[in-house]
Amino acid sequence: MKILRWIDIFYIVLLGITLGAVLTLGAFVAPTIFHSEEYLGKELLSHYQEGLIMTGIFLKTNNLLNITAFIIILRESYSFKMFQRDKVVLASAMTAVFAIFMFTLYYTPDILAYQAAGEEMTKSEIFANIHKGSEIDFMLLAFSLAVLIARRLYLKFGKE
Repeated sequence: MKILRWIDIFYIVLLGITLGAVLTLGAFVAPTIFHSEEYLGKELLSHYQEGLIMTGIFLKTNNLLNITAFIIILRESYSFKMFQRDKVVLASAMTAVFAIFMFTLYYTPDILAYQAAGEEMTKSEIFANIHKGSEIDFMLLAFSLAVLIARRLYLKFGKE
């Protein structure tokens, strides 16, 4: 079963890359983009323009997120089929897939629609609530990926 070991290594690395991307976007990229005046010395971009840049970054990241969700579904379905069931893995995998699809298929299209409607629409309370929901979803995604990685590492290498 050497091939399964390599598949698991690839899987854990992919989860780590995705977690790294999520943490990087949330902790470094977004705060920098949305406070560009601190780095440029003056306000050159409006908050709306900063949001457009951030959306462009998220659109590219959504590809990685969707690929990761698909791989999680495949890998964890295989484990389930082989009766290698773990409640922590199942819960964290389901949460990660749910959070990914909420972000890529719900929050991103909603934010794009508000941005397409113009700057004034992005100043509404509804948009603020959608944006806050996407931030909470991203935090849930980071947490569930971290738990999934830790548990998969333990199950694969912690018992040897």
